[in-house]
Amino acid sequence: MNAVGAPRCGPTPAKWLARGRGRGDNRRVDIDVEVTGGVVRGATEDGLAVFRGIPYAAPPAPFAAPERVRPWTGTRPARAFGPPPPQSAAFGMDALTDEGDDWLTVNVWSPGLGRRSPVMVWIQGGAYLFGTSGLPEYDGGLLAHGGVVVVTFNYRVGLDGFGWVDGTPANRGLLDQVAALEWVRDNIGAFGGDPERVTVFGQSAGGGSVAALLAMPRAAGLFHRAVAQSLPGTFFTPRLAADITRACAAELGLDPSELPAADPRTLPAAADAVAATMGLHADRWGRAAHAHVPLAPVVDGDVLPTTPWLGLTGRVELMVGHTRHEQRLLTALSGQLGAITEEQAAEAAEIFGPDPGRYRASFPDPEELYDVVRSDWLFRMPSLHLAEAQLAAGGRVHLYELTWPAPGMGGVLGACHGLDVPLVFGTLTAGQPALLIGHPTAEAEAVSEQMRSAWTAFATNGDPGWPSYDTGATRLFDAEPEVTSYPEQVSRLIWSEPPQVLDLAQV
Repeated sequence: MNAVGAPRCGPTPAKWLARGRGRGDNRRVDIDVEVTGGVVRGATEDGLAVFRGIPYAAPPAPFAAPERVRPWTGTRPARAFGPPPPQSAAFGMDALTDEGDDWLTVNVWSPGLGRRSPVMVWIQGGAYLFGTSGLPEYDGGLLAHGGVVVVTFNYRVGLDGFGWVDGTPANRGLLDQVAALEWVRDNIGAFGGDPERVTVFGQSAGGGSVAALLAMPRAAGLFHRAVAQSLPGTFFTPRLAADITRACAAELGLDPSELPAADPRTLPAAADAVAATMGLHADRWGRAAHAHVPLAPVVDGDVLPTTPWLGLTGRVELMVGHTRHEQRLLTALSGQLGAITEEQAAEAAEIFGPDPGRYRASFPDPEELYDVVRSDWLFRMPSLHLAEAQLAAGGRVHLYELTWPAPGMGGVLGACHGLDVPLVFGTLTAGQPALLIGHPTAEAEAVSEQMRSAWTAFATNGDPGWPSYDTGATRLFDAEPEVTSYPEQVSRLIWSEPPQVLDLAQV
């Protein structure tokens, strides 16, 4: 695929980029590029070539695998983000669900169309329930100024993306991600990207998606490096997924087999209703219910043959890590921060900890115990064990932990879940995660620079700037960065085994 036509102002895209590469250049020049499906028209922004809302697949049929993008005639504008898929009402995302059904789109920030730059493909999080690439915190501009082509994209979430309905493809959200990566393989060269140097990176459910892609045969060869940030250890059996989907369908007065015929926009409310009452089903749904996790990738034996911890081949270079205080944000959102009782902490240790007694002895303070055990179960130990699995498979891996405490929200959240997102993108004043930063101090800027530099260096040459994990090294991102042995040793010793697939607690 090649850049075609010419910008309206005259010079070819390559000549413009040589002229307007410097930051602070606010000239806007239209740029036409031919991609799968037809010609798209983006524009220059702050010295970058930027394209938004390019279809990578056709508007999807509910509960169906993605299909090849439909060709269009003429030149398609690529200035605005595509509409987000239907999704949970959490965090006000419901306001974004009524803008059409052309949900499967990509966005590109390029430092130069005539180059062959490393490519970084972002997979956003959102508990597999919500998320859209058009959020301001995912603006790829600052990363692209570091010399990489940045790609973000939408994928189906909620029941349409991850619910289980017999006779439909499993893990359609993951299949969307594969389709987006296939688009990158086939088209990124036209945007100055190197299809042989593609790095996927994602946080939370996006990190879990990255881990799943590492174990998926259909994704093999589509990316060459991967960064998993705070990946959740939640992967479901078909039995558990089917049972929760059945409850969601009941909220709509439907049988699960009728869900593909339902309006996709009605599905998120059903999943939200079930999520809100999952605690009532703890005797059947087990830890998924206690953690209020209604959806996750399903180990179906086909799309996802096994869990990431058992399915790594070691062929893809990996960087993986987590924040120190993952759970604090979730505790704050539930209104419980600073109010955890001894009973709640002990219950968390019993439900989520493989050795409750050792947890209680090691962390006698209830607030700390609750924070540590839930952080470990959901994010920290799944991330650590992914690094261990990569080593066991003979692959190369770098491990990190974000320990810099968030100064926003009164400073009570520490290095909480989601803090890495604005730091990696450099979007310290954009979107909801900016609330964690507060006023962006020089220290915040410095930590962000540390992380951006490490991520782009890893995408460029596989070396983020510290020794690989086979040496025992872990990079701590803080005001005073440090390379040390993995610091969460108590948790590491308690969790001798990787996470297990979540199944029905009672059948």
